[in-house]
Amino acid sequence: MTDWTDQTAPSLDDFARLARETFDALPDPFRSLAGDVVIRVDDFADEETLTLMEIEDPFELTGLYHGVDIGLRDQMGPAAEASRIFLYRRPILDEWCERGDVGLSEIIAHVLIHEIGHHFGLDDDQIHHIEDEADD
Repeated sequence: MTDWTDQTAPSLDDFARLARETFDALPDPFRSLAGDVVIRVDDFADEETLTLMEIEDPFELTGLYHGVDIGLRDQMGPAAEASRIFLYRRPILDEWCERGDVGLSEIIAHVLIHEIGHHFGLDDDQIHHIEDEADD
């Protein structure tokens, strides 16, 4: 049994490595379409983002896509800046500890893939439907 009294929480760099490993393991067509997305790991969303999204508790936001989805790019031309996916370390760690039934890598992968879904132009309802179909 692991004695967690001498362990430290995974760092921002650890999260970035796990996110990169997840991204690199995606099937090629999926990875190719998401290839220009910048993945960033922060402890929490900033106050401006939380206010904009009307979220009071920063632990409620595990990830965020920021950019123009690839479907709209065809209509609007190239994006002015690279699309970004933010993964928020502390809320992800909190969810991992609360759940206790999945590995940290799995939760990071779930959040990352969810946010890549937004890059593809899917909304939350569509993403949840796809996830539900995959679980059946």
